[in-house]
Amino acid sequence: MAYWLVKSEPSVWSWDQQVAKGAKGEAWTGVRNHSAKLHMMAMKKGDRAFYYHSNEGKEIVGIAEIIREAYPDPTDTSGKFVCVDIKADKKLKTPVTLVAIKAEPRLAEMALLKYSRLSVQPVTAEEWKLVCKMGGL
Repeated sequence: MAYWLVKSEPSVWSWDQQVAKGAKGEAWTGVRNHSAKLHMMAMKKGDRAFYYHSNEGKEIVGIAEIIREAYPDPTDTSGKFVCVDIKADKKLKTPVTLVAIKAEPRLAEMALLKYSRLSVQPVTAEEWKLVCKMGGL
């Protein structure tokens, strides 16, 4: 299993909206960055992703599961980009803020800090375990 982080502004698509989609999940559309696209193409069914509220909140609020691997993004008229389907898995007991991540030396190399604008990014197993612990899981 691989681990990822996906970002969404809560005013555009929030964790609560993702949870409301239930087991059928929702297509993660609208990604228009080639590096993020490559990460989405590498995602496998069953992989897990941190759900990060960007711009408003700036915190990891939950864990999502990849339920459908990459396919053409129906919102992309150019035909160059892909999407995956994700479903909400579990909410963190305590959201893990960007401030807390920056304050943790063991997370200094996390993609969230190094590539802050990238909307889909990998997370190492060590980072995953530590952030889960910080979030009360």
